[in-house]
Amino acid sequence: MSAGIGALAPGGRTGMRRKLELGDFTLTPRVLVITAWALLVGAAGAAAAFVLLKLIGLVTNLVFYQRLATDLVAPGAHHPWWLVLFAPTVGGLVIGVMARFGSEKIRGHGMPEAIEAILTQGSVVAPKVALLKPISAAISIGTGGPFGAEGPIIMTGGALGSILAQGLKFSADERKALMVAGAAAGMAATFNSPLAAVLLAVELLLFEWRPRSFIPVVAAVAVAIYGRGLLLGTAPIFPVTVPADLHYPISVNALAVVGGVVGGLLAVVATWLVYRAEDAFHKLPVHWMWWPAIGGLVIGAGGLIEPRALGVGYDVIDQLLTGRATMGLIVGILVVKTLIWSLSLGSGTSGGVLAPIFMIGGALGALEGLFFPHVFPGFWAMVGLAAVVGGVMRAPLTGVIFTVELTHVYSAILPLLIAATAAHALSSLVLKRSVLTEKIARRGLHLTREYSTDPLETFFARQVMAPLDPGRPAPAPGDSLVVDDGATTRHVAYLLAEDGRGSALVVRTGADGAVEPVGTITASDLLKARLHDLNEEHVRVRIFAAGEGALP
Repeated sequence: MSAGIGALAPGGRTGMRRKLELGDFTLTPRVLVITAWALLVGAAGAAAAFVLLKLIGLVTNLVFYQRLATDLVAPGAHHPWWLVLFAPTVGGLVIGVMARFGSEKIRGHGMPEAIEAILTQGSVVAPKVALLKPISAAISIGTGGPFGAEGPIIMTGGALGSILAQGLKFSADERKALMVAGAAAGMAATFNSPLAAVLLAVELLLFEWRPRSFIPVVAAVAVAIYGRGLLLGTAPIFPVTVPADLHYPISVNALAVVGGVVGGLLAVVATWLVYRAEDAFHKLPVHWMWWPAIGGLVIGAGGLIEPRALGVGYDVIDQLLTGRATMGLIVGILVVKTLIWSLSLGSGTSGGVLAPIFMIGGALGALEGLFFPHVFPGFWAMVGLAAVVGGVMRAPLTGVIFTVELTHVYSAILPLLIAATAAHALSSLVLKRSVLTEKIARRGLHLTREYSTDPLETFFARQVMAPLDPGRPAPAPGDSLVVDDGATTRHVAYLLAEDGRGSALVVRTGADGAVEPVGTITASDLLKARLHDLNEEHVRVRIFAAGEGALP
């Protein structure tokens, strides 16, 4: 037996299963096949983003301007009151009907639904979701819904990747790679933000940091960015001009902590509002099909107070990030947008969360900029944007990179990182879950965002096995599950799980190829690695003994 390879004995509980190899959990040439298909998924994601943005523009122009056009425009402030009030209501009603008689998966803002498909459905998404999700999102946003296109494009792009994988002989992990590749491709093409899209995939969707999934995602994003350049151009979405020799003094970075804490508080409030609203809708004595229409009525009422809070709001975000927003706009967005977004999102309508968070965070930062020292127009709005994304999404790196890729102000990375991390810390301390993971938890699933090295990967079988008693004969290798003493305990755990046995024989292979039994290993022995990890986290000792100054 070659070193490190586990074998299933003849007659063992193998059925039709193949033999588990150590290489099953490392990068293999198979990733090249997945990456090749990911290139196609990336192109499809870019096309889906283009279609979705044009659909949003089409519905907005038809509803609010009664014209046939596809340019992204704001609903505007000079429409009849009844149109502002009831357009979102009718849009919500249409979405409710589509969800009830089409697919309930179109409800929500996209990312929790994608996460659920990955966690519980083997990354299988029904083909009709790829059609109905962008249409429902276009209706929701185009009729005034205060949402973004990114959540729907994540679900749509992910559905396209999943559909392709379903037609091929792929494992669930391989389908996940293509599904997330499609989601990230759509996101990258929507915002012209390749690195942020990849980080979002890692922080929110993949649940791993492995070459086997990372490489296909990057390949898809690269193709999507190239496709976006052909379809929508390559300019930043919200370009900000700053001096070439700009310097950020320590006082600015210190105030970035303050901005991050305030952004974290706003993230906590917004998240709390979303789920209190969801709880309230669940108590209504009407079918959930009617909830989006009721949420639409809330949106319309907010639009009567601040019409610029309606729609995707890219024009408002641009004003905030370039320092051109008035006090009335800042306060109106901060109050009205936060309320109508939070309350209507709880109704289960269709629409994304990132663009509204961009706007709300930008408004908060712009308000802080009235009191903080001037750096350049829009700087504090950028800080607020990164902070609120870090707090609401619990994805601080994604928030930072999104901000710099949207504006191309790469020199601001440090204060943005400080603010996003401060917001993330406060949100994590106050709330058990984010706006995404709370919805997953309410569906009976457990989800963690803490990535760490598996302690079973750091121990070998020889370190936890029970040595053979010299006075007793060793079990015959042909009658036992056999593992090499150089196998990791993680690999042993997989072998035990696959074979259905509670123990295995550990052998050492000599230089001459001879196999020597050296011990046995059981499932309980594997807990020694877990106990070591637990002790490292919780056992506190003073390394330098008092008065000695030397290591023990």
